[in-house]
Amino acid sequence: MSAGSTLNSVELERAQTVLARMPTAGLFAGKEWLVSPEPFLLPPAVVDQLERLGHWLFKFVRATNHLYFQSVKGKKPAWIKDYFDAGKPADLIRVARSTPDVLPAVIRPDIILTDHGWRITELDSVPGGIGLTDWLNRTYSDLGFDVIGTRDGMARGFGRIFPRGVIAVSDESETYRPEMHWLVSRLRELQSADWQVTRAEEWKFSPETPVYRFFELFDLGKLSHREQLFEGVIKRQLTVTPPLKPFLEEKLAFGLFWSRPLAHFWRRELSDRHWKLLRQFFPHTWILDPTPLPHNAVIPGLEVQDWNELKNFSQKQRELVLKISGFSERAWGSRGVFIAPDLPHHVWAEQIDKALAAFSTNPYILQRFYRGALFEQKYFDPQKGEIRVLRGRVRLCPYYFVVSPHEVVLGGVLATVVPPDKKIVHGMRDAIMVPAAVGE
Repeated sequence: MSAGSTLNSVELERAQTVLARMPTAGLFAGKEWLVSPEPFLLPPAVVDQLERLGHWLFKFVRATNHLYFQSVKGKKPAWIKDYFDAGKPADLIRVARSTPDVLPAVIRPDIILTDHGWRITELDSVPGGIGLTDWLNRTYSDLGFDVIGTRDGMARGFGRIFPRGVIAVSDESETYRPEMHWLVSRLRELQSADWQVTRAEEWKFSPETPVYRFFELFDLGKLSHREQLFEGVIKRQLTVTPPLKPFLEEKLAFGLFWSRPLAHFWRRELSDRHWKLLRQFFPHTWILDPTPLPHNAVIPGLEVQDWNELKNFSQKQRELVLKISGFSERAWGSRGVFIAPDLPHHVWAEQIDKALAAFSTNPYILQRFYRGALFEQKYFDPQKGEIRVLRGRVRLCPYYFVVSPHEVVLGGVLATVVPPDKKIVHGMRDAIMVPAAVGE
């Protein structure tokens, strides 16, 4: 038997092992993905940077929280809080302001690997994939790979932020319910944790039971015991993460990070070194505020005096992406994302008009668009029963658990590889989903 045949046989056996270890109840309800015989391999230097990235992002989230409350207190301009509060119910704003020191315990960036380095396109506020990545890390670690975060890093990291409690999953997020059941089974296995998965719409939010919130804030109206939730948070009797802070779930925070009047604030809060690093990682971002500019002013980085000038940009100039900032059923799952180069001229113009009109209730952001670089990843073709190679674009999703302000733990990294014709990288039927591991 040739070396190539032997290798192919080993890879087939690995892929079959991965498939055989799939939990009976699945991990994503009604969803499928392609299985690979190996993780997505990253150089040690990149892994080292990923290990440190969590602390930098925690400082950014903490600074965003501080910026909002300084604006509320009048120590920073009022337009900052007005941006963040646009379209939010008054009672939710009241709850959000009742816990100025509470921050998210899980941070997950979406990282696109480009030909010019990383680009962190956003921070997912209510990230899915925790249970999936735990299962992937466990499965591929048992196959002998050095997965990032170690075999049990995801479950142990989650267990450190909450030793017990409930994971409240909404009907809107029911696709992720099976992976949360998997996560609970792993928590019980590793630390005899008192955890359960519950339906968010029916949970009574008792003070003695911490809650991991797996529902969006725009879905609060569907909760039967919303008032108990609000009361428990305001009275500091109930622990909830992510906290009920819509301003920490707005993509426009990236726009404020790039705001020239706020540069001194960010440099002071992050340190000059970390500010410069994040400017490399965060795409240049603008908030589509329709307020007219003075006649002698332009929007930095775009050099236009009016947003309507974007409508006349050439195809080459339109390496931009338009996104709903947050607090909308279209602000997650790529449903409110419009990639300018892929849109006909008249559709692009219509989307700009819609974005400007929605400013007072649903602000939009504009970002530089970076196409993902192409990487090769092997996968098992279930139709032909063989190992094939996909040359596709990659998104990395590292999961950071904030144990304390001084300890941010990387539990694992989910890699999603999609065909090259897909501009938006996310899990889909023809995507490969694997853990990231340390390679050569």
